Amino acid sequence: MNYENMINELSKILEEFFSIRAHLFEEIIIKTVESLRTGQKILIFGNGGSAAQAQHFAAELVNKFLKERPPLRAISLTTDTSALTSIANDTSFDQVFSRQIEALGEKGDIALGLSTSGNSPNVIKAITIAKEKELLTVAFTGKGGGKLSSLPDYLLDVPSESTPRVQEVHLFLLHLLAQEIEEKLN
Repeated sequence: MNYENMINELSKILEEFFSIRAHLFEEIIIKTVESLRTGQKILIFGNGGSAAQAQHFAAELVNKFLKERPPLRAISLTTDTSALTSIANDTSFDQVFSRQIEALGEKGDIALGLSTSGNSPNVIKAITIAKEKELLTVAFTGKGGGKLSSLPDYLLDVPSESTPRVQEVHLFLLHLLAQEIEEKLN
């Protein structure tokens, strides 16, 4: 296998992302720290690999990332199988995250949606409802943002159309965000 090509590709994507989006990422860090400092929470959601990343990020905040500290208020909307299956069965899979935001989201909270394509109907619906409820909305997507591109307050679109590379950058960004939150809240 030629790992070098994958490493070079990922490095170039990260460099391009930060040359274009560093200022937005820094704003998200500031807004997230402010929100958590005032007792608000982060609601994180996505499908498939993005669902796993949502759960991972929530765990890093509730437990710890690198430092012992008080727990932070974070909920992955991908983990309650009873809520997910009842909403999908009784209403629509397109509403599995938006219904939870309607129930749990409060003005000043942060809704962070992950969608590699930017076209996931349930992520789009959740961001739309979150905006209506005056949550700060953030979307991590692939190149261009897809249908999500104009919806969130902050769009962090990774400059790639390769699903694995986009997801790798999303995980890097979530880890970096967790690290910055810990540093700035201490």
